[in-house]
Amino acid sequence: MAKSPTHRFGQIIGEALEAAIEPLLTRFAEEHHLYLDRKGKRLARQGNKVTWLDKNGNKHDLDFVLERGGSAEKIGTPVAFIEIAWRRYTKHSRNKAQEIQGAVIPLAETYESSAPFLGAVLAGVFTEGALAQLKSLGFSVVYFPYETIVTAFRGVGIVAAYDEDTPDAECAEKIRAWEALPKKKRASLARTLLKACERDMQDFMARLTGTVSRKVEVVRVLALHGTASELTSIEEAIRFVEGYKESDGSKAFAGYEIQVRYNNGDYIDGRFANKAAAVQFLATYRRA
Repeated sequence: MAKSPTHRFGQIIGEALEAAIEPLLTRFAEEHHLYLDRKGKRLARQGNKVTWLDKNGNKHDLDFVLERGGSAEKIGTPVAFIEIAWRRYTKHSRNKAQEIQGAVIPLAETYESSAPFLGAVLAGVFTEGALAQLKSLGFSVVYFPYETIVTAFRGVGIVAAYDEDTPDAECAEKIRAWEALPKKKRASLARTLLKACERDMQDFMARLTGTVSRKVEVVRVLALHGTASELTSIEEAIRFVEGYKESDGSKAFAGYEIQVRYNNGDYIDGRFANKAAAVQFLATYRRA
């Protein structure tokens, strides 16, 4: 079924926001030697969608994923999941926040060993409750209010304001105006949008940088005979586990508890029943 002009124009606003954000993420990926997965063809996956599977085999379509060790031909380890969303009406904002949560949180849990960055760039009309909901779940959120969007489009000669009573013919005219807009003016629109929320975008990118650039500060290993050992690197922790005599101690060996702490405050916990599983877990952080 064909989309209504109002719905299609809403999509255009979302696409314009994605187009403004994508160059920032592209430069970021190049600077940090990461791969940016975005909508479009990629040899490592089928179709044009950025689709990832959670640990239960469920598919989730995303806007952007930053990967360590990824390429056009190879899926890497996700270090950031970033969603872009536009909503015109308050009544839809909570549902969209829940939709983002439902797509990203299962993937964050699936890839918890890399403690990925969770980001949401929102525009239009979102309630404080919807924004707070995402922030409470660990998302870094940037919000472009409705008037910011309208003002930016006005700067390139398009009246972006509309509501539920706006005639289809009027929205169709907005679409034609967008389709006729030269590339230079679209680029100008993108710059205007980023300028309008410059400080928030800088904070967002700083938090993203903190996640992908973090370093292991300490590794806490508790061999469950009751004595904890704190090591300063992954290599030291691996040597400790490999050399530990599990038969020692007055009680039966119960396993290992490991916590990897980063210099930005992030931490990841794990509990393992045997040496092989503990070493395998630690080895995943050698690059970190």
